[in-house]
Amino acid sequence: MSTLHTMTATLAAGDGPPAGVATQLNYVLNIIAWLVTAAGVAGLMIVGSRMAIAVKFGDGEEHLSQFLMVMGACVIGATAGPIVGFLL
Repeated sequence: MSTLHTMTATLAAGDGPPAGVATQLNYVLNIIAWLVTAAGVAGLMIVGSRMAIAVKFGDGEEHLSQFLMVMGACVIGATAGPIVGFLL
């Protein structure tokens, strides 16, 4: 618990995290950003293919909600990295 208290006091003092921690955190955030981008592209391709199949068979299913859900997830994933970067 004392380590947590020390880290909290260091961050509260405005010194920021140690250089090694910030570098490792940026590395992890970059990997997560690439994974979110890949998941967003895959999600849009899946929704697009389901739309194409539905049009071909004449189904009147509504795929707009799925499209908006994937786009919303992309927006959340795209803004998470800059928000964390701003806080550090």
